[in-house]
Amino acid sequence: MNRSLEATPLRRLAEWDLNWCLRFNRASQRRELERLFAVVSRLGDGVFWYTLMLALLLILGENAQPVVIRMLIAGGLALALYKWLKSRTTRLRPYARHDDRIRASVAPLDEYSFPSGHTLHAVSFSIVAICAYPILAWLVIPFTVLVALSRVVLGLHYPSDVLAGALLGGGLATLVLQF
Repeated sequence: MNRSLEATPLRRLAEWDLNWCLRFNRASQRRELERLFAVVSRLGDGVFWYTLMLALLLILGENAQPVVIRMLIAGGLALALYKWLKSRTTRLRPYARHDDRIRASVAPLDEYSFPSGHTLHAVSFSIVAICAYPILAWLVIPFTVLVALSRVVLGLHYPSDVLAGALLGGGLATLVLQF
């Protein structure tokens, strides 16, 4: 069998990633979906999470301080981790690599794609918040899912970037909750 014609597992993964990226990015051709995901992405820049932290402090006072501190620590660690990983992996964003097929609907915050920092932050913040206040699940879980989807729909990330961000965010939250 000719080895050059055979698809390697890594190549199949890259093809799967691109195919799903293209499918999700097509949703951005519908103006109402593009607008929705652009707003979700902007809120996922931190606006939603810092508003939630402030609301917890205003409503629950001192009782919310340990949770908010954990969320802030998770956010700082997430920022350092994703910046370090992006500087090492230097994976181009889908719209930059496939500009003839994938369109970016919003401007990215940085140059590289892997991992999704928005997803990493959203998952870590969600887990920390829900562990302390399970009642928040109805709000933060759907928002976190929308943030993750927005990154692919808007042409800024591959699905594997988002999956990696979610796994890293889950691990980071688990670590922060130990203290």
